[in-house]
Amino acid sequence: MSTSLSEELGVESGLWAVIGSGGKTSLLRHLAGESAQFCLLTTTTRMFPPSDLPMLWDPTAEEVRGSLAQCRVACVGAPAEHGKLQEPSFGVRRLCELAPLVLVEADGSKRLPLKAHERWEPAVPEDARTLLVVGSSGWGRPVVEVAHRAALWCQRADCPARAAATPEQTARVIEAELARGQYPLPEAVLVNQVDGPDGPERRAKARRLARALHDLQVASPVYAVSLVEGTWARCHVPR
Repeated sequence: MSTSLSEELGVESGLWAVIGSGGKTSLLRHLAGESAQFCLLTTTTRMFPPSDLPMLWDPTAEEVRGSLAQCRVACVGAPAEHGKLQEPSFGVRRLCELAPLVLVEADGSKRLPLKAHERWEPAVPEDARTLLVVGSSGWGRPVVEVAHRAALWCQRADCPARAAATPEQTARVIEAELARGQYPLPEAVLVNQVDGPDGPERRAKARRLARALHDLQVASPVYAVSLVEGTWARCHVPR
């Protein structure tokens, strides 16, 4: 195993977008914490500001530089409703001129573990490298209860709304959305929440997702991840 998840994924510099469901903000904070670079977090949708990071509300470029002179990581955004933040007024690309690493939450999921995307989603910045998060806690439960935009999920996975969500359905949803050009091929698919008493079963299901994506010729590697425990493992598909 590499020394860190960010090293394994190559999240060391540049612009990265996190999409999907089941731990996007936690992943952003984890990657930022591992980075040796100055790092800025932001969003192209809406998100609650991380409570443990300095928050810069619609700052000037000079204010961003000043904050990074005092701390290695900061969150940047403009005020939005309900205490959330949205994309800063000067845009995400400007942040790339101010810090070597910019991490963007580029999707919303209503705090549900699984997600299908409407035609205007996700909001991935141009030229961003993409990580797709899947919440394994949704598998084995009715789609209608665990998937944001459940009707779209069922349409793309070809399953009833009350069917139990599976890794194979997840693979079909991802493959269909890639075919529609809704987001770039992810650098990795991160199956989060593989911890607790259900951890072994969820890791086995993560391996099923890796196999299903491989069979659908989706080339993204799959990782079983516990952001709570700080552990990860790549799901290798037997040849």
